[in-house]
Amino acid sequence: MWKTLAGLMFAFAVVASPLSAATMGEDGLHKQDWFTITFKDIAEDIETAKEDGKRLALVFEQRGCIYCAKMHEKVLSDPEVADYIKENFIVVQYNMFGDEEVIDLDGSELSEKSAARKWGFVFTPTVVFLPEDVPEDKTVAEAAVATMPGSFGKWTFLNMFKWVNEKGYESDEHFQKYHARIINQLREEGRLSGE
Repeated sequence: MWKTLAGLMFAFAVVASPLSAATMGEDGLHKQDWFTITFKDIAEDIETAKEDGKRLALVFEQRGCIYCAKMHEKVLSDPEVADYIKENFIVVQYNMFGDEEVIDLDGSELSEKSAARKWGFVFTPTVVFLPEDVPEDKTVAEAAVATMPGSFGKWTFLNMFKWVNEKGYESDEHFQKYHARIINQLREEGRLSGE
């Protein structure tokens, strides 16, 4: 009987575990092998992204964040999402409570945790999208073209990256209307059933 119970528990553990678990770093944050590691000089990172024909996105996370785990395991593990982001963005990960040095766009030097407070980011994950060109005399929070606080499903997440990449923030089509339009197109194409 004990062997049967142990076998059932093992089978349940195998079935219940995520198929594509994200890698965990020494800092306790989930990692993607395509995240970019930089010196966290925001102006320099914007320039590097632009030279590569991409945009810069910062993602704030924290140790033990269940929503960050969900983002990595359910959304960023999706090839359609990951491929689009890798093709169009450089993503730099920040630790909401980290001590690594950051250089803000206004030139001030601070830790990751001080930067998060200064910029007003309180949720993890939070994805911050920066402009194509380095703005003068602004902080990251002032220069951001869009911010996505929290964890969302595949289509909301992917559509936000697409909206930013297509410069939707410069148009009259608010993100929510853009997202609804794309969702309706996906339904018409039969690519979406109940989302």
